[in-house]
Amino acid sequence: MHKDPHSTDHSSVDSADSNVKLLPLRPASQVMQLERLGSFHQSRLSFMRTLVRRMVAENWQITSRLFDLDEQGYGTVVYEVEAKFGTFSYVLFSHYLDPENRNDRVIANQWDLTMALCEGTVDAEQLEFLRSNVPKQEAGRMDSRVLVLSRANRSVRTFEYVVNELALGRQPNVDVIAEVGYLYRTTAAYGSGKLGMADWEKVRTKHRDFARPFAAEMFTCYMLRHFSMQQADYLAAQRGPTTAVALHPDLKRYLGIGNSTGLGMAPFLINHPLLINQWIEMRETALATAVVASEVGVDKETMARLDMATERVIQHLGEIITADERQKNSNVVVREELQALHLWLQKQAADLAITHYVWADLIQYAEQHWHIETQEVINTMLIELYPDLVDGLEEQMGAEESQQVTPEMSVSELLEIIEDKYDWALAIDFSKHESVGAFWYRSEEKMEPRLGQTNIDMGMEKEMPLGIGRLVRECYDCLRDYNNTSPSQNVAHFILKNPTFSGIVARMQTMAQSRYGDIRENLVHSDVLPIYLLRCKLSFFGVSKFDPRSRLWVRNTMFQGAPLISDFGCAIADDWQFPIKPVLTTQ
Repeated sequence: MHKDPHSTDHSSVDSADSNVKLLPLRPASQVMQLERLGSFHQSRLSFMRTLVRRMVAENWQITSRLFDLDEQGYGTVVYEVEAKFGTFSYVLFSHYLDPENRNDRVIANQWDLTMALCEGTVDAEQLEFLRSNVPKQEAGRMDSRVLVLSRANRSVRTFEYVVNELALGRQPNVDVIAEVGYLYRTTAAYGSGKLGMADWEKVRTKHRDFARPFAAEMFTCYMLRHFSMQQADYLAAQRGPTTAVALHPDLKRYLGIGNSTGLGMAPFLINHPLLINQWIEMRETALATAVVASEVGVDKETMARLDMATERVIQHLGEIITADERQKNSNVVVREELQALHLWLQKQAADLAITHYVWADLIQYAEQHWHIETQEVINTMLIELYPDLVDGLEEQMGAEESQQVTPEMSVSELLEIIEDKYDWALAIDFSKHESVGAFWYRSEEKMEPRLGQTNIDMGMEKEMPLGIGRLVRECYDCLRDYNNTSPSQNVAHFILKNPTFSGIVARMQTMAQSRYGDIRENLVHSDVLPIYLLRCKLSFFGVSKFDPRSRLWVRNTMFQGAPLISDFGCAIADDWQFPIKPVLTTQ
């Protein structure tokens, strides 16, 4: 998926709650390592989770105002959305797609479905405008009434299997559905002013229902999931008017939306360090809150909940199908280590009615003995144990993103800041070829980020400034030389002499005031793994079932296990984090 930046005007948790400063937050030197970031899983603060909680609690009313499909499932659908603060329309066009033109890559220009999320009620004139432009996607044009533009392709084999089984009066086999986990997969969700759509400032200030980062984009994908199941039921009824049955609710909840994410998403984490700082600080605050809560004791019920979650994750990882050997081996190792945790938790439950075991000790043990992905799975599960304490942090996931030069700062002080905050960058030996063996550029065809090999691939003159560590090193060396020849000068004097460094100076001065934000990795190393960047961002979106296809892109599933629209307004457990195969109950 390819997104545009989002930020909200919330102060940081440090200013909102001074007690956060006393929490045992992990250091950036540990958290901001690329491999650890690439081991994150969704949490209660992930955007899909917070969106679903809001929709369920506020009982959003979503109805089909227009459902005009032919017997093949092609046509137009308009959903009317009555949220807490406003009315929206979700407009969807279902098209015939020639199998020869089926392509999930960003270079595609035809899709099975194209969609737009719009403000207010769509009238006949606007519907025709959308019909002329939405199917064209980037080649079309939107106006400021549109919040999000998206498209999707059908998982043909799974979709046809499900529809045929329903038409024959049978529920599809859970194991067959589990092989893919969805009926449609989305390839993009554009927002934040792209193609003439409403910019983020308008969405944030005018549409409170979507005022959290990426809420509108996540809702667009959620509605795609809803339509995919509604269309399957509809086509089954068309094919078997006297025999068809509707898809079982438990199977509907198990179905998600597929997604393939490539390099287009990677630069976001580098280009929005203040926002990423806020996301990670809130996640770390949630973990620290769980650790502190355990210091007064962990009762038997909480231990049992952690044990149940552990068993669920073991099953979840065992059900993931991936051809990637590294991910497959990682899943095996994590399952084995979680099995050891499960046995320990059962022993605690048998030995003690109340335990004063502190989660900090469990975290420390995991860091000393277990795989890094096991560590982060455990951290995620610990956060889940304390919804009343951590869910309020969801309102703190935005940040103002301005980076400003502090001209009056002395050059010597800036050098000290770099030596303190960017010691990781100064430790990299950029004289080695492999340390500068890759470069990032933007393709001419689709303006999408790509990763090239230095002195081999064309485009080095168009390199994107994503190698923050190298920029820091270059700026530091120049600052040191300048300070030696012109001592007692300030940053303003340095930038006047070296204007090309103004951007990195602003970044370093700004980020020095933040706890996290800059990824402590050489992102232009020949062996860099961009997939870790993708996984980190996707974890904050709330996806599951990572299936790497290379070091450059990954498949995943969105909203698998999430409540349905029919569940809105009901008292349901927010426990769909690690989806597992359902055991069907009677409908």
